Amino acid sequence: MSGWSRRAFRLIAALLDISGGMCHLGCMLTYRNSLLLLVLSVSTSLLSAGVPRDLLGYWTLDLSTGEPAWLKVEEKDGEPVVFMRMHVGGAGPHKGAVMQDGQLEFPLKIKRQLGEQPVTSDSIVTAGVKKGRLTGTIVSESVPAPFDKVTFTGRKIPPVGKAPDLSKVRFGQPVRLFNGSDLNGWRLSDPAKTNGWSVRDGLLVNDTPKTDFSNTGTYGNLVTEAEFEDFWLHIEFKPEAGQNSGVYLRGMYEAQVVDRDSRMQGLAGIGSIFSLIAPSHQAAGEPGTWQTYDLTLVDRHVTVVLNGETVIDNQPVHIPTGGAIRTDPTAPGPIFLQGDHTSITYRDIYLAPVMRD
Repeated sequence: MSGWSRRAFRLIAALLDISGGMCHLGCMLTYRNSLLLLVLSVSTSLLSAGVPRDLLGYWTLDLSTGEPAWLKVEEKDGEPVVFMRMHVGGAGPHKGAVMQDGQLEFPLKIKRQLGEQPVTSDSIVTAGVKKGRLTGTIVSESVPAPFDKVTFTGRKIPPVGKAPDLSKVRFGQPVRLFNGSDLNGWRLSDPAKTNGWSVRDGLLVNDTPKTDFSNTGTYGNLVTEAEFEDFWLHIEFKPEAGQNSGVYLRGMYEAQVVDRDSRMQGLAGIGSIFSLIAPSHQAAGEPGTWQTYDLTLVDRHVTVVLNGETVIDNQPVHIPTGGAIRTDPTAPGPIFLQGDHTSITYRDIYLAPVMRD
């Protein structure tokens, strides 16, 4: 019996019991019959307020503002459990989610970089499914148009399948993504941002004045112009003490780049898929030394090899990490280097695509 069913049953039983003490025998039958009809009407409303089956699952969203966003809806005791992220910020579960006439509604705090300062707005998200199509709105306070009322549609993504047998995966010829001479093949993900990226002495360098780890900034992230499906990626980086960046696979899943002595450890430390999968052990070198990532993404499962040691072994990734610029795991995406945090240096970036029959 669902949570709604149990509550409806308890309500009927309690009210009928109360009714017995409120009437003499002559009116009890009429009163009970009327009360029963009323309570059944209320219980039917409660039962219909459960989460529609076609709303459950993970949705990649297409917003009218073009901002990256995703939604995941689960159910517990007949009530919605909602996860959602717009680019940065917490994924949830978000409190206060309710069903109203078949529509999901919940509050969401949204953090955006509007101009020089980050702006956080209190928003209300409403979403529903009709004939398999998800539509909704995000209404926000104290933000300018077009962010005050954002419309969106959604496409449901199938659940993550079983882990692939990597011994049977064939990789193609590696392609060098960074030529060591210029930024050919790369661009800022947001051209309105300040570009701190350049090539010096064969190294890919990001110079910014920012020293904190906050998740918004005026400096830009760097992405490949090419997009990729599944692959193996090799990349080397040198995090000095206090530096923070990240390597996003398909623009969705961040392999954390930070020095091993940072305050960020575990799910947020070097070797992690940020906030989702912690490394099995510490394999990083000292701050200021070159580190090597070999990152494999196949069938929505990720393997992280840090400095030759496997620290994440073929684990599923169910949702994008914070800061993702893509939210559709079935579509190709770029390699994305985080530049809106602190300065960082990369080198030797090449990728081998998975060969499909």
